[in-house]
Amino acid sequence: MAALLAENFKFLSLFFKSKDVVIFNGLVALGTVCSQEVFSVVAFHCPCSPERNYLYGFAAIGVPALVFFLIGMILNNHTWNLVAECRGRGVKNCTAPATFLLFGSIVGRAVVAPVTWSVISLLRGEAYVCARSEFIKPESLPGFPFEHGPQTMARFPCKDTPVEVLMFKDEVIRRLKYESQLIGWMLLAAVAVAVFLVKCMQRCTSPLGYHQEAYWSQYRSTESELFNRTANVHAKILAASNVKQFFGFVALDKDEKELIQENPSNEVQSSPQWNAITGVYLYREKNNIPLYSRLHKWAKGLMGNGTDLEYKETALLAV
Repeated sequence: MAALLAENFKFLSLFFKSKDVVIFNGLVALGTVCSQEVFSVVAFHCPCSPERNYLYGFAAIGVPALVFFLIGMILNNHTWNLVAECRGRGVKNCTAPATFLLFGSIVGRAVVAPVTWSVISLLRGEAYVCARSEFIKPESLPGFPFEHGPQTMARFPCKDTPVEVLMFKDEVIRRLKYESQLIGWMLLAAVAVAVFLVKCMQRCTSPLGYHQEAYWSQYRSTESELFNRTANVHAKILAASNVKQFFGFVALDKDEKELIQENPSNEVQSSPQWNAITGVYLYREKNNIPLYSRLHKWAKGLMGNGTDLEYKETALLAV
């Protein structure tokens, strides 16, 4: 049973890794939809008051979207690579198309959750109805009592709508939901067109063929996985060496002892080495030989960003 579970987990792990961007974006969107449902049921309560409705309704759409966007930017490794690049080397070696695609890669992932939240909010219509109800003109509703103004209109999204205007409630909500859903579909269409155009630009500006670009993507994923795994082991070995030097012994379990015996090296990398492999990397070649990453470039003994490496340049768009 344990072996079967291990095999199934391994299969799912490989499946997720093979389509990491699509799966990741799909899970983010699904999580955002679930969050939207919970928020609508538990936390959304229209104040039913002029001026407050407008602020509360659009805040319910915009503020969570902004928070999701900032979280997406923070959790994206490309963001911090770009920060490290600007702090250490600047981005003067990046061409305009490559820089544009680099920002597209960062922003593309960060906007998945905000766009999903905004679109779902608009398609549901509750927040928009709350925000816009007070702005419905009474004269646009035939037979509406003239003595009722914004104070009454603001109460249409709520259960305590005055009885004398209750017959107009369905019409008001229907109008506002129509507007809300129309905006939602237009936003979704605009985002889809923008992604399509950016992907087209990426393909047009990339000097790589389809198979080589797929290989580059696979290489970067594998290098990152191996680097992180090895860094974890190296940190454990170095820590064990320092702890043993301090106490005279180190408490290790069986697996950790075997790990240290198999990897006896505890060499410490210098800061210039770390700086050389940190930062933004756009695909480059030297004498038609691909250099797939900063680590690959460092391993070949090619330091810096000299112009002789900039025969070809591109960035991988990950949206």
